[in-house]
Amino acid sequence: MKVLLLEDEKSIRDFIRINLRRENYEVVEAATGEEALALAEEQHDIEIAILDVMLPGIDGFEVCSELRQKYPRIGIIMLTAKSQEVDKVMGLNNGADDYMSKPFSPAELLARVNALHRRLSPVTPVQQEETNKINLHPFTLLLDERKLINQGQEIVLTPKEFSIIKLLGENVNKAISRDEILTAVWGQFFVGDLKVVDVNIRRIRQKIEQDPAHPAFLETVWGYGYLWRKDTVDAGH
Repeated sequence: MKVLLLEDEKSIRDFIRINLRRENYEVVEAATGEEALALAEEQHDIEIAILDVMLPGIDGFEVCSELRQKYPRIGIIMLTAKSQEVDKVMGLNNGADDYMSKPFSPAELLARVNALHRRLSPVTPVQQEETNKINLHPFTLLLDERKLINQGQEIVLTPKEFSIIKLLGENVNKAISRDEILTAVWGQFFVGDLKVVDVNIRRIRQKIEQDPAHPAFLETVWGYGYLWRKDTVDAGH
């Protein structure tokens, strides 16, 4: 799998590249946001982008936003300064799937990349035969194609958004805590906070709800988490 690495500090870029290549990832490198966007345009098989926030020229937030708009299924990990909480939220609001605070260990970075890679990978043929969709009337979640369909039209999701809907769709009418969502979607060793769940829920609602402020499907269970509301009359369809 090919990874786009955007980092203006050569020593950090070298450190990340070496560790990714040890895990057999192909790495293409950029030192500026402009260079990263040009590489993404040239090489259409990039599956994950690792983006530093602070850059000369256009910053990592703008690169993240443009990549998400042009390549909605790409996985994006932002590299943020440890003390800058606002960077994390801004990155998520611009379409990032995950973030890491500097400094970080190579093991933690690889765990995040590997987890995102697994969520980007299609299910196996055996899994497809057993169950390849979840019916969430009026939506259908196609597991093999990793798509959400509403009346024949695809609603484009990020990898994390897909994983959240899949988790809630497998547990309709059951409240799932923020902690459970965080662990299931971001991994057991994710060291971020629960804001990442709330930001992604908010993005999903903007895509699926007629009135995101009064959701009909993706409900908040106050003080606990979220559930996917599905009428029992639709359960058999």
